Amino acid sequence: MATTTPVRPVPGAFLNTPAPAADPLRRDLFGAGAAGTTRRGPLGTSPPRQTAMNRLTTPAGRQPSPTPRPLPPAGPQAAPLVAAQPAADNTPPAQKAARFINDLLQLDGSFPDLDSYCRPGASSDYDLAVVDPAWAPFHKPAIYPMPDEVFHRFQGGQIHTKMGLFPEVHLAYVHIDNALYLWDYTSPEPELFGYEDSPHRITAVALVPPRPGVFVDTIKHMLVVATSTEVILLGLSQDNAGQAPRIFSTKMSVHKGGMDVSFIVGSADGRIFFGGTTDTDVHELYYQQEERWFSSRVGKINHTHPGWSSALPNPAAIIPYPSALWTPKTNEALADMVIDDSRKLLYTLSTKSTIRTYHMDGQNKLVKCIEKDKLSCLREITHMITRSQLLTDQMNIVSISPIHSNEASKLHLMALTDTGCRIFLSATNTASYMSSLSSNAAPQSMQVQFVKFPPRSESAAARQLGMDNGEVLDTNSTSLVTSRLGQRFAPGYFFDAVTKEDKLKDRIFVSAPESGRIRLAGATPGAPLRYHEHASWIEIGAARVLAIGLMTPPFAAAGQPMGFGNELAVQFDQAPPEFAIMTSEGIQILRRRRLVDIFATVIRKAPGEEGITEEVRRFIYLYGRQETISTALAVACGQGNDLRNGAPRVLDQVTQDRARSTFIDFGGQPTVGETDGQQISIDSVRLSYRYHALGSYLTRLIRRLWKAKVIVQGIDAASAVVVTSTISMAKLNSVQDSLDRLRNFLHANRGVIQGLSGPQDLSTVRNRHEEIAIQAEHQGLHALQRLMEGISEGISFVVMLFDERVSDIFVRLDPPTQDLLRNLTYEQLFSQTTGRDLAKILVKAIVNRNIESGANVETVAEALRRRCGSFCSPDDVVIFKAQEHLKRASEQVNNPNVLRQLLNDSLRLFERVAGNLTFANLEGAVQQYVGLQYYAGAIELCLKVAREKDRGNSALSWLNDNQPANDPREAAFAERQRCYDFIHEVLTHLDTVSTREAEMMDGRPTLFGTKLREAYDVVNGAGDEVFQYDLYEWYIARGFTERLLNVDSPHVVTFLQKLAATHREHAELLCRYYTMRRNFYAAAEVQYRLAESEEFDIGLEDRIKLLGQAKANASVATIGVSPQLQQVLNHAVATMLEIAHIQDDLLRRLLADSRIPDERKDEAEGILNGPIRSLNDLWNSYVSPAQYYDISLLVFHVADHHNPRAIADTWRNLIEAAHEEVEAQEQEWEAAGRPRDNPNVMEPPLPYEHVMAKVQDIAHRTSLNDHIFPIEFILTYLCRYSIEHGQDERIGANPAWPVLLFLNLHVPYPSITRVLERILDAQEAPFTGRRRKVVVGWIAEALLRWAREAETQGTAGGIGRWVEDLLHRCQEALEEIAHLDERSGKPHAADTQSLFAHVRELQGWVQETLGGRGTTGVRLF
Repeated sequence: MATTTPVRPVPGAFLNTPAPAADPLRRDLFGAGAAGTTRRGPLGTSPPRQTAMNRLTTPAGRQPSPTPRPLPPAGPQAAPLVAAQPAADNTPPAQKAARFINDLLQLDGSFPDLDSYCRPGASSDYDLAVVDPAWAPFHKPAIYPMPDEVFHRFQGGQIHTKMGLFPEVHLAYVHIDNALYLWDYTSPEPELFGYEDSPHRITAVALVPPRPGVFVDTIKHMLVVATSTEVILLGLSQDNAGQAPRIFSTKMSVHKGGMDVSFIVGSADGRIFFGGTTDTDVHELYYQQEERWFSSRVGKINHTHPGWSSALPNPAAIIPYPSALWTPKTNEALADMVIDDSRKLLYTLSTKSTIRTYHMDGQNKLVKCIEKDKLSCLREITHMITRSQLLTDQMNIVSISPIHSNEASKLHLMALTDTGCRIFLSATNTASYMSSLSSNAAPQSMQVQFVKFPPRSESAAARQLGMDNGEVLDTNSTSLVTSRLGQRFAPGYFFDAVTKEDKLKDRIFVSAPESGRIRLAGATPGAPLRYHEHASWIEIGAARVLAIGLMTPPFAAAGQPMGFGNELAVQFDQAPPEFAIMTSEGIQILRRRRLVDIFATVIRKAPGEEGITEEVRRFIYLYGRQETISTALAVACGQGNDLRNGAPRVLDQVTQDRARSTFIDFGGQPTVGETDGQQISIDSVRLSYRYHALGSYLTRLIRRLWKAKVIVQGIDAASAVVVTSTISMAKLNSVQDSLDRLRNFLHANRGVIQGLSGPQDLSTVRNRHEEIAIQAEHQGLHALQRLMEGISEGISFVVMLFDERVSDIFVRLDPPTQDLLRNLTYEQLFSQTTGRDLAKILVKAIVNRNIESGANVETVAEALRRRCGSFCSPDDVVIFKAQEHLKRASEQVNNPNVLRQLLNDSLRLFERVAGNLTFANLEGAVQQYVGLQYYAGAIELCLKVAREKDRGNSALSWLNDNQPANDPREAAFAERQRCYDFIHEVLTHLDTVSTREAEMMDGRPTLFGTKLREAYDVVNGAGDEVFQYDLYEWYIARGFTERLLNVDSPHVVTFLQKLAATHREHAELLCRYYTMRRNFYAAAEVQYRLAESEEFDIGLEDRIKLLGQAKANASVATIGVSPQLQQVLNHAVATMLEIAHIQDDLLRRLLADSRIPDERKDEAEGILNGPIRSLNDLWNSYVSPAQYYDISLLVFHVADHHNPRAIADTWRNLIEAAHEEVEAQEQEWEAAGRPRDNPNVMEPPLPYEHVMAKVQDIAHRTSLNDHIFPIEFILTYLCRYSIEHGQDERIGANPAWPVLLFLNLHVPYPSITRVLERILDAQEAPFTGRRRKVVVGWIAEALLRWAREAETQGTAGGIGRWVEDLLHRCQEALEEIAHLDERSGKPHAADTQSLFAHVRELQGWVQETLGGRGTTGVRLF
């Protein structure tokens, strides 16, 4: 029995809380960026900006201290360090949180660069930890004593001894006379190794990078050993961790002559520079793998005095200037030498405090570009500050430190004076204002940019830490006099060895930038950026500092100046920087204390609740509320070192409890911002600092992972694919451990954290504003929790992926999936659907690999579910079982019963999880089913998946609504169609197999025939209407129309009816479907609608053809259709057909009309050769303007127009126009020379013949309609036309052609005779005088033919007395004409006599007919 699915809490909402109504009328009166407006974020609104004083407010629910310590005045307002938040949407919670993470990463990346807070000017801002060492920036975790063997070697030394550090490889060295010894100072029992082969005294030693391609890969460093006579190159290798380094002889050395070598530096690309204390020359030691024609294997170059001058002594040293004879000798020499690889610069410092800058321009080239002396520095400093006793011509620069380009774009160098002042110098070149030059060009000028003075004396520094405004500039503090040795490391760690009264004892002054204060000022609009530092003194005992070095990789929070110095962003991602300080007594290690370390120590040492509150208020004042709450959360989760013997995490439960209380009590509450009178909603909520602190801590935990790719592909020595992780497994495990601690913390404290305790938070609300604020807070925290779950499972998945030999899995993937995996980032894996889908594909690949290796699928799936449940759900386990059944079935092809059972079981399992079956899984299952000839099962599975993908049947409703565009239901149809595509592939496979496999054999179905029948039974019996529609479309696309027409299903009719309105082919197919089933009425309807439609591109000729077919179908009786309906349809079709014929005539006439330009003809053809136009459109737009009178009469006929005058005028114009048309043609023919065989110029017809053709055409098309074809008017006008235009015997025409025309049109004899009678009696022009004889002839012709027909057919009964009277008047008319001829003296014409005879014969025949005698013998034939 299936269990009921439990109701889960709706993410981001409370079940008993009504949702706020939508508010589409929100207004923004001052714009998004105006002061006072709230800033948006992905999950709500940013907290309000806090001033220095309200950041110090006491947490809610806690009483303030009765005697609070006095606080300084409030500083400038600080904007909360949160990212902009957009309005709420339907984005999944994890993606909302991911968007918030991206905003916070961008915010961390906007940390001010060094140039912005080291602007022209000076500063003496320090927070000197004298009274409270808990705030010290560094602490001393370890001290390594000098090995006893070193002291033993000292005792044997005679001339020269020097010690130093190689901190990058954790080595210390000492050279005693001609021997060099090294040891690993971090080892508890260090062993000395070294180089003792030189017979000469060693003067200097340096560790430099090797030149690429010269030595084997095991040589990672080069030892440069300078002796009194030569410079020697040695190789240094470290094979494995834990093994002692080894020194290799390279057999490379160069004679140095008499010069001194005391300073040696190396560049990242393997160049080696050196100099000495006798001059300021810079030399380079070059070496290569083998000798060449013009260069030896190793040599040296003097870049200061190239050529022969380098081989000669300095003249000034031999022959001094005259003035030098009475002054003490002060030869200038080198005092320091450093390299900036980022800018390809070499800096030297001389004993006269002159700084020289060289540019490494190309191989073995070094060009001096700047020389900066002490006096020029002092002149530039006086422009920024007043006179200082620390910066005079008596001071000296004792050391220099480069500032790399990724840390600052302008500042290049820091110089330390013996008075403890740090001078920051910037350098520029012409590329800064000339666009044609490269920005990598050598600098050309250098000037002082900023001066950092020493801190105040220790007694003055004993004030309350960090609570002064720091606005007073102290330029005369002697706290760092005399500075003997100093060094700066990125992003601003400063070490200064200061000597006081005891010249043999040093104190070390250390300082570091206060990143939190700098970040807070940078995020506060209008707040000035200042170089805040916190500092302390380090006691090293009664010894002097010999060397200072960085043991850890150089600090870099970003690859560019913006964001480079943000220590807060990487405090959980990178190990704290460590520094080694060598003295004569040993090596002391200093470690940078992170803000989380300082906070843990401070709250642990705070006395009682009031002390904790005071310290937290101080943190909020210095670093802002959000940073303080985020730090407290980190400590509560176990982060932070509280100065107790190198513990990496806080182990004191009291410290964690205090941090927990800080996070809860000082986290603030969500509030609703100003709504400007509009309805409040979640969008207007400002989320609490607690929410933003949680996001900030989470961001910094996953900072390195977020944008990194999961894998990197490579090739090993055997040309095999190697896939490695971009992030080490140790780092992934560390992040996951920290993340688990955070999740456990939130789970353990969910009852006291507002927004996590669920609906019980609503029990304390006082109004609607607070209710909505708590809802928004819950949504935000819920989204972050969902993201944390995804991150934890994602890391587990990556670790398991690499445990499963990811290289083997990678090569099994298809190329598109390989590309997706290569480009997969942790952000996509943690929060995006694409990453999750790819992870599921990889899970399947893992399972398949284990199945192939024989492992149990349930064991593998259970391991996946335990470690990354969202990537391997219970449904995935069922899928894996079904796939296992399929694999077993493929091994049982010779056992039909077992094969069938396994296939049925796999189908049953697949159908259980059909709703969650991916298309990749479906495709794989279908392919395997087809391969095993389980066609019916493949089709059933596809139909089941399609139904489960769209359980609401929204695809069918979308189809029924005529498939509207941009409708969300379209996606459901697309998913179902993908399932149906697999069925199409199965049917295509069946069609292919059926061409070579017999379906019947010996009258019985074969095995294939049975499987084919089973497959089509499933197809035809499917009740899925969407599938039936898709199947029919597929039939049509493949040309299987006959197969579709043979399907007897109501779905076919519905399908074709839906598509007939939009697809002509479907409409024609529907006609065929109806015709095959003798539903002629329905077929005629479809053809009629198709002919009149405007959606289809159908020519006029095809529309006429369709209407003709529709008329034929409408004329056939159809069972179930009443005669009335059939008659209505028939009439509509006939009317439309007549209009179509008129339009066709019009189109032909327009195209042949010489009056119309060709471009207008094309336009008319485009309009008329398409949909059938209305009669009004045809008449007004074409027929009437073009004066097509014959077409006008047809329009009158179809429109049932009954205006006799208009019709008569049209007939008159038609006859005249027809006559004129023939005359024009005759003139053209005459002008062409009356050709007989020219097809382009034909002999025109006689005018009356053309007129007769026009009349006959209209008569036939109007069926002699009484209104359109008025016989009396037309016959009368034709008779007049024949007389007036001479269309009679004079041109060879039959004089009675008008009468014969109407007789051929089957106009009744009485009608014709009556018209002629009225013409005779009216005696109107031109039927007067002798022309009446023509009228009598017409009457005689008509009556003669009438009499003949009556005599032949025996229908003489229709002739009445009026005919006899008419003949009598005809005789009288002829007599009058004869009398006129006699009076005029003209003889009687023969035709008149013949006419007399015809009339008398007719009179006799009529009299006999009317008298009924019939024996007179009068015959007309």
